Amino acid sequence: MRFASLGSGSAGNGLIVEEGATRLLLDCGFGLRDVAARLDRLDLSAENLSGILVTHEHDDHAGGVFKFANKYRIPVWLTHGTLTMAERYLPSASSFEMHLIDSHETFAIQDIHIQPFPVPHDAREPVQFTFSNGDRKLGVLTDTGTSTAHIENMLSACDALVLECNHDIDMLMNGPYARPLKQRVNSRLGHLDNTSAATLLSRLDNSRLQHIIAAHLSAKNNLPELARQALSQVLCCDEDWIGIADQVSGFDWRQIL
Repeated sequence: MRFASLGSGSAGNGLIVEEGATRLLLDCGFGLRDVAARLDRLDLSAENLSGILVTHEHDDHAGGVFKFANKYRIPVWLTHGTLTMAERYLPSASSFEMHLIDSHETFAIQDIHIQPFPVPHDAREPVQFTFSNGDRKLGVLTDTGTSTAHIENMLSACDALVLECNHDIDMLMNGPYARPLKQRVNSRLGHLDNTSAATLLSRLDNSRLQHIIAAHLSAKNNLPELARQALSQVLCCDEDWIGIADQVSGFDWRQIL
């Protein structure tokens, strides 16, 4: 199993998970031309995709999903709450399949087993996911304001982890955002800061961890070196071992052995 990012941040998100001939796109916050160019960077095209999963309805995650799915007839999986809030994106005539998922129920798309789990975020029915081929597991957690025991249970014993490190608290509080936005970002329904992400990581079973990627970094309220520092202290590893999901270039393929 391998995975790569099309880009990660408030300007758009997309993650590819691949097992055999199965290739899934997690979220699509990019326009049609942009996502095609980002797929091309990974030697992929829309025709290679088996499905699209949606974590929640915010523009940077769902804004491009339905246009892209409709153009290339790619099936979409999402919660009922996400669909309700994302209906504004739906084309008048749809040519793709829509699958509603339960936020606690495992399902499979071809060769990949998927476990959704609910997260605290300011959306209608947000979820994050783990992906497994039956032997190896990738965990993804972005867009959550706080951890929960259930989240930590879902992300324990992962072989690879994409973990939100949205902001540094000092940078956020002293930065350019208006006070209400600062409060929203740093709330229990907002986004994980570096320290909170590190605390969450310290509570996991990391004995199998081959890859860890800091994701959804704020362009104005964080720095890659701060995220790397926070996570590397927990894992007692070199800071350079911590990957970064960049807004422009995402990250290249990572193989889970």
